[in-house]
Amino acid sequence: MPNEIQVLPFYSMVPNEALQYAGILQLLFHFMWTWVGFIADNSENGERFVQKVLPAFSQSGICFAFISIYHSLGFDDDISGTSSWMVEIYQELADSIANAIIFYGEADSMINFRWLHYLYEEDGVQTPRGKVWVLTAQIDFISLSYQRWWDIQPIHGALSLALHSKKVYGFQQFLQSRDHLNTTEDGFMRAFWAQAFNCVFPDSVSDLIGEDLCSEENLLENLPGPVFETQMTGHSYSIYNAVYVVANTLHAMYSSKFQSGTLRERWNLQKHQPWELHYFLKRVSFNNSAGDKISFDQNGDLEAGFDVINWVTFPNQSFVRVNVGKMDPQAPIPPALTINKELIVWHSWFNQAQPYSLCNDKCHPGYRKKIKEGEPFCCYDCIPCPAGKVSKKEDTVDCSLCPDYHYPNKDQNLCIFKAFSFLSYEEPLGISFTLIVLLFSLVTILVFGTFMKHHNTPIVKANNRSLSYMLLLSLLLCFLSALLFIGQPGTMTCLLRQSAFGTSFSMAISSVLAKTIVVILAFKTTKPGSRMRNWVGKRLTNSIVLFCSLIQAGICVVWLVTSPPFPNADIYLMTEEIVLECNEGSPAMFYCVLGYMSFLATVSFIVAFLARKLPDSFNETRFITFSMLVFCTVWLSFVPAYLSTKGKHMVEVEIFSILASGVGLLGCIFAPKCYILILKHEMNNKEWLLRNRHCRSSVSQ
Repeated sequence: MPNEIQVLPFYSMVPNEALQYAGILQLLFHFMWTWVGFIADNSENGERFVQKVLPAFSQSGICFAFISIYHSLGFDDDISGTSSWMVEIYQELADSIANAIIFYGEADSMINFRWLHYLYEEDGVQTPRGKVWVLTAQIDFISLSYQRWWDIQPIHGALSLALHSKKVYGFQQFLQSRDHLNTTEDGFMRAFWAQAFNCVFPDSVSDLIGEDLCSEENLLENLPGPVFETQMTGHSYSIYNAVYVVANTLHAMYSSKFQSGTLRERWNLQKHQPWELHYFLKRVSFNNSAGDKISFDQNGDLEAGFDVINWVTFPNQSFVRVNVGKMDPQAPIPPALTINKELIVWHSWFNQAQPYSLCNDKCHPGYRKKIKEGEPFCCYDCIPCPAGKVSKKEDTVDCSLCPDYHYPNKDQNLCIFKAFSFLSYEEPLGISFTLIVLLFSLVTILVFGTFMKHHNTPIVKANNRSLSYMLLLSLLLCFLSALLFIGQPGTMTCLLRQSAFGTSFSMAISSVLAKTIVVILAFKTTKPGSRMRNWVGKRLTNSIVLFCSLIQAGICVVWLVTSPPFPNADIYLMTEEIVLECNEGSPAMFYCVLGYMSFLATVSFIVAFLARKLPDSFNETRFITFSMLVFCTVWLSFVPAYLSTKGKHMVEVEIFSILASGVGLLGCIFAPKCYILILKHEMNNKEWLLRNRHCRSSVSQ
């Protein structure tokens, strides 16, 4: 071997330590333990764990309620000199709300663990509530002989990552075959036997009088589990595999030399240098007697995983290691931890329910976390989600908006699909409006029929009967236009509803205006030599109605051509509903329609108001004045009411305004005439007209 090679390769019979740390971290995440305590010995490995591993845990989301370092006790140490640190650690355990405690140590650290609980049991101090101890793979259940009867309940339900092991056939039979009385050359066995059974060998020198002699009745299987386990532990399994690794390596090297023909003399192991094994060690691969494959990775670490062990204790001081999972190094990065929760037995304190180890209770859905000032990030307050937002999971950092077409429920932990909102024919208000529309449409038709029946009577002929028919027809269209506002908005209904409403009402008001103008002109024409006789007749009235109506129709045509209304689903207007509406396209054009209609109504009101005292028994101007007053009042109230509502309530306001104004015109103008036509026939004759009028009417058809 060349002289420059000074360091021999190192092969580890245990998995890489980083795999164990990753396993502990995943174990904490698996059970959602983010607020944990940590206790470690003051060894070099313990210090390295604190300096390098714990910061990585913190970066991954684990907070530490406390970090304590203890001074490891040996087999011969005096406990009286080291009890002070136990007091401090015990007090931290008692005061902490952390239920999960990581206990890091070496193989004999169980001695310290048991001392920690025993001291306070002796002093009568209440034992801390149950804890879930997370033990590292290095720790084995080693106890001193005088600890054999100490309570082992504190370890009940503990979890640990242990070196993978399997039952080796013949191991227990080998232990039972050991003859301790005839092992004079095996000093370790004699020392162990004397310590475990608290006895002395007949040929030993002892200063203690009355000690029991070691006999054949001292059997290993009679020892309590804390003193000696007859099952092969992970540490023993590693030693077992190490022996077979060396044996297989030597066999491979011997076979290689024999096949190469270089074996000229009897092969002697002592003549070979250790570095010669390296070539064969890194390639060794075999299945041991338990069926496990043994091989090394490129770093010289054993290609094996860890077992997740649940420690279950019993009142008779016995315990069992229950394999509840494993850490598989062959799984994709990060290595996969698998655990069967159904096999785990928890400490009796938790009533067999999975314990939690958190700084505070989790934030329920509907709440979010708010970090406490000056506290670790695992400690936080829970505050409700802001209005309009939800959190569906526990411990949500921030609340989120619901998707489109959804809204938060009352508890803000679930998004509910929004219901479609529009004034339908099925709901009570929609049914009521429909019935009212049909009722007044029928009333309008009956009035029309009544006027047609009394077509040639003076009361019908007064103030131009053709205008009355035109007004009744336009009012019928006004009532029917309200039906376009009921039901789910469609393309045609959106195009027609405002145009039909605006045009029909403009025609109605134009007819009223024409009636008023005809009354005034009729009165003027009664004066001798008046030239206004030529203006009174069908041509004038038709021109007024046609001209005024065409202006409104022109506005509607421009509106439909430039920016027509269209169906729209507004998902943001209402919190819990999707408003199906007609988008007016151009609000300015909508208000132009209303503005022009208001202008006509105002002109009609002014003209009728000025002519209200004309002396004529059949003068309508007083009724027209009142009807225009009602009409203007309704639509002046409509604008603020319309702007202050949203959703389908805007439609309801407009339908109400259409019906109210239509009823006002129908009732104020035609109700008095229908009263005379139906109930007061004596007033509907020429004699009564001539007897009561003060001025001659020249209006006749």
